[in-house]
Amino acid sequence: MSIIEVKELTKKYKDNTAVDKISFSVEKGEIFGFLGPNGAGKTTTISVLTTLLKPTAGLALVNDFDVLKEKDKVRSSIGIIFQDPSLDDKLTARENLRFHAWLYKVPADKMAKRIDEMLKMVGLEDKQKKLIETYSGGMKRRLEIARGLLHYPQVLFLDEPTIGLDPQTRAHIWDYIMKLRQQENITMFMTTHYMDEAEYCDRIAIMDNGKIIALDTPKKLKKMVGGDVIILKTEDNEKAKQEIMEKFQTEVNAKNGELMITKENGEEFIPQLFKQLSVSVASISNRKPTLNDVFLKLTGKEIREEEASTRDKAKKQMKMRGGGH
Repeated sequence: MSIIEVKELTKKYKDNTAVDKISFSVEKGEIFGFLGPNGAGKTTTISVLTTLLKPTAGLALVNDFDVLKEKDKVRSSIGIIFQDPSLDDKLTARENLRFHAWLYKVPADKMAKRIDEMLKMVGLEDKQKKLIETYSGGMKRRLEIARGLLHYPQVLFLDEPTIGLDPQTRAHIWDYIMKLRQQENITMFMTTHYMDEAEYCDRIAIMDNGKIIALDTPKKLKKMVGGDVIILKTEDNEKAKQEIMEKFQTEVNAKNGELMITKENGEEFIPQLFKQLSVSVASISNRKPTLNDVFLKLTGKEIREEEASTRDKAKKQMKMRGGGH
């Protein structure tokens, strides 16, 4: 049973098409992910689905409510964890939650108990009377998750939920997210450009330049790569590349001083490689494919490269506007 339905959704800004006729559905109770670099259209799509942006064309239903015609009903049935912090630093954790509960009309007789439940779930019950300005980044994120769930939403939107956090804190945040999925039986829609986070999803839509270029489970997406990934460094990469292509009839990608080969049963292929190559091998590794490999196969680029490119463009735009400080 679908809880989100999107058909031919489009969002344009003058000459720029941020979201380009995308269609997909999200099943009830699913963790559904958007994977892609900054500027791919992920946040714009979430903004449309949460009624923060008006679509240019297409249809979007959340919990059977039209995001254009039934905005209030959509808003009352969703929770949102924004990419940027949105807590009031001058209030305590409990005061932030109480204000949110009041805004979303949580019944007065249930409010205190619900706030207690959410604070306990994210491990902040002993910090509930402290001002948010004293919280660490991870504590703030946990409180934002608690706030997003306070009014019993059907769908929780998480836009880059752990951006800017250190790896250990990110892991803890995901512990809480997976726990609340079990406790609350809630549908989650998340965006990320972190490969490891995307693995938590039941299904992933890979976005690039406003389009969905692939949509499936992480396991099936990685099968698109076609086998194990072998990374090779030699004393003469160009010569090695030519020899591998000629002797094994396989594609070789050269990048950053390394050669990348995709082969089924990579551990069995490596001894053959050593026998056939006439150049010395400096290093070699064999690993299972990642979602970044999928993105590379589909676009010819790595998400990390796209991230750097997007940041460079943003800096140039800031300088052109006189805001480079």
